[in-house]
Amino acid sequence: MLKRIGSYATVIFGSALIASGFNLFLIPHRLLSGGVSGLSMLVGYFTPLNISLLYLLFNIPLLVAGWFQLGRRFIVLSILSVASTTWMMTLIPVRVVPSDMLLASVFGGVIVGIGSGISFRAGGSSGGFDILGSIITRYRDFPVGTIIAGMNGLVILAAAYFDNNWNLALASMVSIYVTGKVVDMIHISHIKVTVYIVTNRTEELLKQLLVLQRGVTKIRTEGAYSHVEKDMLMTVTTRYELAELKRIIKTTDPQAFVNIVETVGVIGSFRKR
Repeated sequence: MLKRIGSYATVIFGSALIASGFNLFLIPHRLLSGGVSGLSMLVGYFTPLNISLLYLLFNIPLLVAGWFQLGRRFIVLSILSVASTTWMMTLIPVRVVPSDMLLASVFGGVIVGIGSGISFRAGGSSGGFDILGSIITRYRDFPVGTIIAGMNGLVILAAAYFDNNWNLALASMVSIYVTGKVVDMIHISHIKVTVYIVTNRTEELLKQLLVLQRGVTKIRTEGAYSHVEKDMLMTVTTRYELAELKRIIKTTDPQAFVNIVETVGVIGSFRKR
């Protein structure tokens, strides 16, 4: 229960950062953040419609799609993030903090990236193209921030076409690039590690490890000095899931010998579906 409350509080804090980045840095200079939020801003700049309301409405179909692809917990936290961001945008006034457009794009991108990354680390997302990026990374092994930045480029091209102002479009591209890099620094699920576990409690550990939806290889080993035979379990996982993996090992077999090695690349089936 406390862990769940902590996740909710983390997502709300991330939403406050995202809304601050929007209202204090990007929107005052008519910059775009990209993705669904960028679409909302683009429509809001050229119509009398409220940007926060557009942000909520544009996210609804993506949240519905994510419900079937990404799981209930992820989408519940994403819904909380979208709802909180919408609410925070109505509370935080739209006003200029840095008068320089380039500074606004850089620091706005950093703040939005931190907020989005925090939401990912809590187990959810900030909605929008984050959900599409997460769906893609389930089937293709790419950094999620890079995927989001690529999709956001299309929004920037649309902004340049409709607004006919390449200065704003290019500054928005800087903001989106910075956001993507910050998300990748915080959300480290694309960084993989190989874990070797020498244990006497093979079946107990396997029962727990396979719940993580990762493949596990069992290798029979023998101690060079003791000549005692044991099993070694090898699995490849992500830095993000490593904490849960360590918890399972410590709980199931505190005496297990564990070697964790950072993995440069993986060829073959990595995701167990």
